[in-house]
Amino acid sequence: MIDESFDPQRGTVVLEDELLGVDEDLWTDDSDTDHSGWYCVSTEPFPCPADGCDFVAEHMTAAHLILVWEERDDPNLLRHAQRAKEAGRNPRIVSYEESFGPSASYYAWEAAGRPVHGIRRKASRT
Repeated sequence: MIDESFDPQRGTVVLEDELLGVDEDLWTDDSDTDHSGWYCVSTEPFPCPADGCDFVAEHMTAAHLILVWEERDDPNLLRHAQRAKEAGRNPRIVSYEESFGPSASYYAWEAAGRPVHGIRRKASRT
């Protein structure tokens, strides 16, 4: 909480204590569904865009969870594979295996409001 007697001056940055040092809880797919045999998009390794995060993904992910689809020809799966191709990530649609890491149904993720871990900052123009 900000001290009410504090009088910020021009050029001063004021942060609420609640914003400092907060551990971020990542969204999880709580359905406990075994997604083995569903489909995901395997890609070339790419880093999580969140500042300070050292997670490196090898599949299309959201909040560090591998997004999976029940059908290989799902239009949203194909759209995400196309986006990965446009980003130069060499996408391949593969059958998901639990050994790949934790997963989430694309539609459960979408229903949860599409939570993400980090958003890449746009380069500032000078």
